[in-house]
Amino acid sequence: MSNSTIRDVARAAGVSVATVSRALNGHDNVTPETRDRIVAIAAELRFTPSSAARSLITRRNQAVGAVLPDLHGEYFSELIRGIDLAARAHGLHLLVSGSHGNAKDATAAVNAMRGRVDGLLVLWPQVDAEALGDDLSAGMPTVLLNTHLAHSRVPSLAVDNFGGAAKMVRHLAGLGHRRIAFITGPQHNYEAQERLRGCTTTAAELGVQLQVLPGDFNEESGWNAGHELAQQPERPSAVFAGNDMMAIGCLSALSDAGLRVPQDISLAGFDDIPIARYVTPALTTVRARIADLGALALERLVSAIESNAPTAVRHQTLAVELMARQSTAPAPPGATG
Repeated sequence: MSNSTIRDVARAAGVSVATVSRALNGHDNVTPETRDRIVAIAAELRFTPSSAARSLITRRNQAVGAVLPDLHGEYFSELIRGIDLAARAHGLHLLVSGSHGNAKDATAAVNAMRGRVDGLLVLWPQVDAEALGDDLSAGMPTVLLNTHLAHSRVPSLAVDNFGGAAKMVRHLAGLGHRRIAFITGPQHNYEAQERLRGCTTTAAELGVQLQVLPGDFNEESGWNAGHELAQQPERPSAVFAGNDMMAIGCLSALSDAGLRVPQDISLAGFDDIPIARYVTPALTTVRARIADLGALALERLVSAIESNAPTAVRHQTLAVELMARQSTAPAPPGATG
C-alpha cells in the first residue's frame, strides 16, 4: 500500500496541490499535457485519493440515498438493483433505508440522509404523501418514484398504473372473460388505488362484471383471495391480481383447491418481477420494467446534482407493456364468467 500523498505528486510534477486535484478530478481548466503528466506520476507513486479527500475537494459525498417503503421482496430487489447499477456507473455509493410504510420512519430516514448524500430518491406510495413533502429540502436534489404529491415542486417518475390495469382488463375481456375478480392492494396505497381505478373504469366501459377482493401486495393476501374464490359455486373465469406476489399466492391457493390455471380459471398479475416467467404456468402480467425505473430515476438525480441549479420540475409517466403468457387463456365454454 502506498504512503504517497497529493503533495508528493505535486512536488514530483512541479505543480500546485490544487492543480493535481483538478487534474485527477477531471476539471477542464488543466491542459491535456499537464493532466497526462500528473496521472502518470500519480500512477508511478501509486497514489489514489481517498474518498474523504475527494469529498473535501469536490464538496460532495459521492453518495446518494434511497428511501423505500420496504426492502423485502422481488419488486424492491429489482428496484434497488437498477438504482445501484446506475449509481456505480457514476462512481457513487448507494445508501438505502426502509420506512416500513410509516410516515414518521420515512421522515426520520430522510432527515438521517441529510449531510451524508448528494441527492435523494424517495418512494412513498401512501396517499398521505403531502406530509412527507414538507420534509423534502429544496437544498437537496430529490427525485420521487411512484409517489403521489399533488402540486409537488419535486421531479417524479411513475409507472402507468391506471393504463396497465386497463390493458389487462381489455386483454382478459378479449379472451371472452365477462366476470373478472380483481385482488386490490393496500387501501391507502396510491399505486393500488390507480390500478383499481383502471380496472373499474375499463370494466364498466366493456360491460364486464368485476368482483373486487381485498389484498395487501403480499403472497399471503393473494392466497387468501384465491382460497375465497375457490369456494365460490359460481366463481369468475379470470383473476387479475394487483401485483405479481399476490398472483403467485393466488396460484398456490387455486392449485391447493384442485383448480387448473388456465384451463379452469385464468390468472394475471402486475409488475413482471423476475420469478413471474418461471412459475408454472408462466404468469401473464403487466411489465413495469422495475430496474429501468430505478436506473432512470438515478440518472435524473445525477443530472440534478451535477447541474448545481434547481431542477426543472418534470413529472414523467413510464409506459407499461402487457406480457401474455401461459396463465391466461380463452374463457372455458359454458363458463358462468
